[in-house]
Amino acid sequence: MRKVAILSAAAFLLSGCWSDPEVTGSTNSCAANLYSQYNPKVMDQCVNACIKCDRGNVTTCTTSCTLKGAR
Repeated sequence: MRKVAILSAAAFLLSGCWSDPEVTGSTNSCAANLYSQYNPKVMDQCVNACIKCDRGNVTTCTTSCTLKGAR
């Protein structure tokens, strides 16, 4: 019984590691302020919005945008 409780607690704690972070409205409004027709699938727009709105750098933002499907 104790082993089941420990495994359940570990599974519960680790389940948070794989959830996707929620996109807040502030990121979307920031991107909309930068581009009137913001399209996250356009690499330049996605990277610029990431750098300015999420305070990222070129490397992390390029990777993030590529994983989101930007080209």
